[in-house]
Amino acid sequence: MMESICTNHNCVRYLSTLIIMISGLFQVGHAQTDAQFAQYYEAPTYYNPAAVGQTDNIKIRGGARLQWLGITNAPKSFLITADSPFKVLNKRVGAGLVLFQESIGLYRTLSLNAQAGYKFKKWGGEFTAAINIGFYDQSFKGSEVVLPDDDNYHQGTDDAIPTQDLHGTAFDIGAGIWYTHKRFWTGISATHLTSPSVKLNTETGDASSNRDYEFNVGRTLYFMAGCNIPIKNTLFEVLPSVLVKSDFTFTTGEITGRIRYNKFLQCGLGYRLNDAVMVIIGAEFKNFYLGYCYEYPTSILGRSSAGTHELFAGYSLKLDLGDKNRNRHKAIRIM
Repeated sequence: MMESICTNHNCVRYLSTLIIMISGLFQVGHAQTDAQFAQYYEAPTYYNPAAVGQTDNIKIRGGARLQWLGITNAPKSFLITADSPFKVLNKRVGAGLVLFQESIGLYRTLSLNAQAGYKFKKWGGEFTAAINIGFYDQSFKGSEVVLPDDDNYHQGTDDAIPTQDLHGTAFDIGAGIWYTHKRFWTGISATHLTSPSVKLNTETGDASSNRDYEFNVGRTLYFMAGCNIPIKNTLFEVLPSVLVKSDFTFTTGEITGRIRYNKFLQCGLGYRLNDAVMVIIGAEFKNFYLGYCYEYPTSILGRSSAGTHELFAGYSLKLDLGDKNRNRHKAIRIM
């Protein structure tokens, strides 16, 4: 029977649609919705708003993740983050923006969040408590759904699968705590605290046939930690880090180990539990950053692909938050 199904010329498109339906859209959907970037340490504010303003730089990062190349309708994720420290009433604070877009099959997700954090010194380091506020936008291209009806194995209509384009937006909020020390950093956060419900709807022209679909964005907890360990009498340092996340039903995590030379070149390996192993390379030069990661999948679905590629690029602009240099400028002749 399975062989007969898969020889149908519409089988691939049908299975892709079926996977999409299972992952999030019936009358009510529940899913773990945040993307899993392998270079999470370069864009920590995506997972924890309290990571804003951890250095004296305006830090900008952009990332693209192409997952499971070779599989039709595989996830494609794009991320832009920007954050910076400030001083307000002589108190150090942080602020940031996070823009995220992802497509999975017929789904499109867009989120935009503004972040603000308050900082205070303690135990030889700096704590930051922060929130992010924004919106979560979801759409579904129901007009592109294909349900074969030319054999005995498929049903051409299904009330649970919309055939019209759907769209909805919901308010979203998250919070986190971050601690930075000279040699290590760590943080815990929660995204989608209100578990926003995105009501997807469409106007068909016939009021009696209008239907609403609902997508629940699940709360997710994150724990992140990392450190830098100098190798004595060398220009090398070891940079281990870990990311763990849970939506109270499913928990996963990954561990990464990198070696950096002269704060310039770096390379490393990573492992995500029951999902993939990673090879990472990167370089920093005059405030520019460029990093690449290749993931070799260990899951059954991923083995059918050519793997996952991820690229991050960014720039950091040095700020001077000290009072001693306030109102001081270089002469034009030496600028």
